[in-house]
Amino acid sequence: MNIPSAMPLLTENPIVPVVVLDRAEDSIPTARALLAGGIKSAEVTFRTPVAADCIAAIAKEVPEITVGAGTVINREQAQAGIAAGAKFLVSPGISEEVAAAADEAQMPYLAGVANPTDIMVAANWGLKVLKFFPATALGGLGTLKAFAGPFPQIKFMPTGGVNLENLGDWLSAPFIPAVGGSWMASAKLINAGKFDEITRLSAEAIAKVKEIKNEQA
Repeated sequence: MNIPSAMPLLTENPIVPVVVLDRAEDSIPTARALLAGGIKSAEVTFRTPVAADCIAAIAKEVPEITVGAGTVINREQAQAGIAAGAKFLVSPGISEEVAAAADEAQMPYLAGVANPTDIMVAANWGLKVLKFFPATALGGLGTLKAFAGPFPQIKFMPTGGVNLENLGDWLSAPFIPAVGGSWMASAKLINAGKFDEITRLSAEAIAKVKEIKNEQA
């Protein structure tokens, strides 16, 4: 397989919000709220029936947001996300059929890994940037540091348990270009229509990222 690298996406977007949308009409306000706070990407998950419609709406109406399809667990969902206008695919685990769909569409794919065997499979497909999920439950940064030894060529996007308080710990690691998280655009906030709060939390997260990068410079 010759799947495009996700590194350009993650270099430009050190925070990739994991967005669960229960109503299609919330998609554009959510995307605009993220954008107003300085976030320029969103992983819209296939956990709800309206995911493809939401991806299509964001891709069309808020093109400044690089929208991806998340929680993609089979070829059908991958193709639906691609057809809707997704620019990248993310899955909670590792799937050869999703990888094949990404390869056919020449689209970045962040496969979810949890152990060295997963990483070896993904590396054999040519993937060098992977999602680590669920990050905190699997041992957090300590586990990723252990993985970085035998897999120095691999970069990781931890997702699951990432928040504003531990953001600096994650992004301080050289093998972590970006994190995934839902704290700035939780389903609870979206469903309550608290888009101003999503903007505030997004701006807070971006300010934290800039602070971390300044410390590293």
